[in-house]
Amino acid sequence: MSLVNFAQVSKEGLETSPVAQALAGLRANEARYFKNKYNHDFTTLPAAESQGNLDYVNNVLQKERNLHIATRPLETSRFQVENILFTYVFYESGLSINVMYTVDDPKKRAVGFKLSEGMEVPLELAEKFKFARQKSKLAGTIRGSFFVIKGQY
Repeated sequence: MSLVNFAQVSKEGLETSPVAQALAGLRANEARYFKNKYNHDFTTLPAAESQGNLDYVNNVLQKERNLHIATRPLETSRFQVENILFTYVFYESGLSINVMYTVDDPKKRAVGFKLSEGMEVPLELAEKFKFARQKSKLAGTIRGSFFVIKGQY
């Protein structure tokens, strides 16, 4: 398990990505958010060591929107803060997917997509989602989209 440092952005674990620096910035941006909002230390595991996290995210994507992500997963993270279970997958292409699942409120459940600066919108998402832009000191320009989860997982 690796603690994500948002003061010193590191590409460790993401080196094979063609946008490794931007993806590292995106991961650090998430870490900063959770530290500031929830005082939670954001940690990741290599995807090869966290198949359960991958299976969970893949199941939600498949059942909710019949989505299959073609790029290789590099890292995952899964944790609960307050009443929300978060599961993240960081992909080699520069894509980050998170499943936000409130354990007690079915109206506040969603899947979020974030695209690292410099990557193209993945084909499997291009026709189905519109992406809004946001600026980040750590990650440059992030493009994001989401959908609301209807099922129970």
